[in-house]
Amino acid sequence: MTDRYAVIGNPIAHSKSPLIHAEFALQTRQDISYTAVLATRESFVSTVLEFARQGGKGMNVTIPFKEQAWKHLATDILPRAASARAVNTLKFEDAKIIGDNTDGVGLLRDIEINLGFPVADRRVLLMGAGGAARGVLPELLRRHPASLNIVNRNVDKARELQEGSTLSGILSASDYRGLSGRQFDLLINSTSSSMKDELPPLPKGIFAKGALAYDLMYGKGLTPFLRFAQEHGAAKLADGYGMLVEQAAESFLVWRGVRPETRPVIAMLRADE
Repeated sequence: MTDRYAVIGNPIAHSKSPLIHAEFALQTRQDISYTAVLATRESFVSTVLEFARQGGKGMNVTIPFKEQAWKHLATDILPRAASARAVNTLKFEDAKIIGDNTDGVGLLRDIEINLGFPVADRRVLLMGAGGAARGVLPELLRRHPASLNIVNRNVDKARELQEGSTLSGILSASDYRGLSGRQFDLLINSTSSSMKDELPPLPKGIFAKGALAYDLMYGKGLTPFLRFAQEHGAAKLADGYGMLVEQAAESFLVWRGVRPETRPVIAMLRADE
């Protein structure tokens, strides 16, 4: 019998995850189906539980439900999700709902392996303090950057992430005004600004020589953040396609016990732009 999986979010119609997992299934000869499910904040928990009750094997969780899945849904939270305090991968096993987070591994595999940009000893700026930032922060810290600054319009949320880390020595938090006069080697936009076609209020001169600008969002053309980066000295630009595929491959491994090849799928998505 075909095993059923899905991605749940809001909005969700734009999701590439069904296409990605269909390619993974063909590549690894796994008998699965994978669909996209729309939910609201009010219906999220009941929708997931109903999917599991009907025999679903697992779900990916995307914006805006990652923190909600961690707080209210997973019965068994794995270390990556516990340290991130956000869940993007659910596995239904017997009566358990296992919560994991593959975002950080996906991002770092794309940055370090696909893009050839080691994070160790780099000055890192992480924009945003929501579920996406929570998902990638622990993995970024494990790479031992020289410093990591979380910036958010609401500085209290950034400080909450800082205070929740055990590696506070290299971790700082600020609002955007606090970035004046500073430079970074790796700048990661985890905010929803690109979905709104907006630019975070970054100062000029923020990109160090050789800097990589990385936007977790993906789509046709450059996001406002990547256009700003291109115009103000960033050496490398990357959108979220690589992370999207890499975190999906890690979820596939959690569910199926096999890791698919990612480069052909990333190339396929870019060819379809």
